[in-house]
Amino acid sequence: MTVLPSDADLPDRDAVLGQAIPFDRARWIPLLPDSTWWPGALDECPKAGRWPWVDRRTVLGIAARADTAEGRRHLLVAALVWGTGTKAQSVIRRARIFEHTTAEEIDARLDAALGVLQEMGAVEAYRAFNNDQRIPHLGAAFFTKVLCFAGGDSVKGPYRPIILDRVVSRALKDHGAVAPNWPDNGWTTDQYRQYLAAVHAYAHSRGVFPDQIEAALFSKGKLLP
Repeated sequence: MTVLPSDADLPDRDAVLGQAIPFDRARWIPLLPDSTWWPGALDECPKAGRWPWVDRRTVLGIAARADTAEGRRHLLVAALVWGTGTKAQSVIRRARIFEHTTAEEIDARLDAALGVLQEMGAVEAYRAFNNDQRIPHLGAAFFTKVLCFAGGDSVKGPYRPIILDRVVSRALKDHGAVAPNWPDNGWTTDQYRQYLAAVHAYAHSRGVFPDQIEAALFSKGKLLP
């Protein structure tokens, strides 16, 4: 597996950290187990037009306080909000995790998987979320967001966690960086390891952060049919 965006396509780190998504607080609150799951930092996000917008930098700040059960809840919700946008059906789809798993079970699985991230690194944390610590309806596209924000700039192991979703996968295939049968979702732990290895190697060769590569892939994937 090789990776791909040209230097001209790479956003700078400030642009990546400033990548912002609009959200509608009123859609989320009724779907959470209770209002304490809502991170107060989201209420401080600036508005542009009708909606407030949350950026990666804000979610990273929320993740920095994820050393308690409440902090991990806030990280989960912030990652979901950042990855979802304002459409009602999208919010409802993301919030299904709260319909099918109790708050206590979510707490336990978040604690376990993020503990694996700190102790064993990104690949084993992916394995945990994808297997024993799976939260129904929290697929790889979103639990890699949780891992990405929780990992910050320093975690165990050779790789920092980065996001892998359908849009990034589409760009990987378009660039010929993966096999034609590379899936659009449901990636195995080994496939996530391959992705991390390739992105980190490419980032190192360009002197940039891995999330700059991921952001470039996402931008490319959004343009593809």
